[in-house]
Amino acid sequence: MTEYIERIAVTVPESGLEAFEAALSSCCATVGFFLDEATGLWMIEGLREIGEADDDLAAALILAEAASGVTPAIERVRVAAGGWLARNVQDFPEQRIGARFAIRGTHIATRPLAGRITMILDAGLAFGTGEHGSTRGCLRALERVAKARKPAKILDLGTGSGVLGIAGAKLWRRHVLATDIDARAVRVASANAARNGVAPLFRAARADGWTSPALARHAPYDLVFANILARPLAAMAHQLAASLAPRGIAILAGLLETQARWVLSAHRRHGLVLKTRIREGAWTTLVLEKPGRGQTKTRTDA
Repeated sequence: MTEYIERIAVTVPESGLEAFEAALSSCCATVGFFLDEATGLWMIEGLREIGEADDDLAAALILAEAASGVTPAIERVRVAAGGWLARNVQDFPEQRIGARFAIRGTHIATRPLAGRITMILDAGLAFGTGEHGSTRGCLRALERVAKARKPAKILDLGTGSGVLGIAGAKLWRRHVLATDIDARAVRVASANAARNGVAPLFRAARADGWTSPALARHAPYDLVFANILARPLAAMAHQLAASLAPRGIAILAGLLETQARWVLSAHRRHGLVLKTRIREGAWTTLVLEKPGRGQTKTRTDA
């Protein structure tokens, strides 16, 4: 029997992005937003169980309209959980990212590119196919980190498709803990890890941010990926800082430039230092470090 979920989408100008992202985030397990560069408008879409918390969703959307002054059309569609993107394979070409990584769908039959670490996965229920600027920024950041580090403990927080954790496992042959609030994303990430030959190194688990005992049990981490949204990143800054090992690295993404400044300030208040920032289109990725014992807290990038 086909399992269905609900896709909720709005298209707004940038002035309405933050308010409507917050509205959908309050009621949807998975939220993503994408810029149409031709129009300058943002599409925000969320996935949730059909009919779940309808009253809460209606109230959140009313508040978003009041806060932003934007009244968009609300698209609500029932879609099959196994293929909600409903796209042709031609719309998912191989993605070459930085100098070391590539992402391709299972429909591509040619040999993988020589000299690149290739992740094989399909556009599906969980976000993270390499097309989004935040995913690309994370992989470019990982490439930079790999020049000087070989982390022993890796966490992929909000793993989505698992692409970042899989990249870390392939790059260093290290164990990765990958967590997501959405149980379906956990299943997708596990399947993708198996498809990419790193299942023994990749453990996917359902967790709501840092509240899971599994995260505390495996801390401290030498590298944390967190490609989620600005608001939860800022709210969890103290937990991230406490869970990083000395000289540990955090790669934070899913941020517009204005949001990156806010998220960076939240993490600086807890002692983390900006190493670099990477811009990919409208998106910014932050690479932060927790100073080691006796290490001066100096900024290497403004």
